[in-house]
Amino acid sequence: MADFIRIVLSVIIPPLGVFMQVGLGKDFWINILLTLLGYIPGLVHAIWIIAKK
Repeated sequence: MADFIRIVLSVIIPPLGVFMQVGLGKDFWINILLTLLGYIPGLVHAIWIIAKK
């Protein structure tokens, strides 16, 4: 259930879902950059990070 909530939050704000999964680590900053470059790359990265665990 927690992963579902993270995915829903990632659809709204991709870095938020990554932050809830890994904190302020390298993946969070990569996701910020990807989201600034375009919403879709940030979203795909966020879903991948959440599904990876």
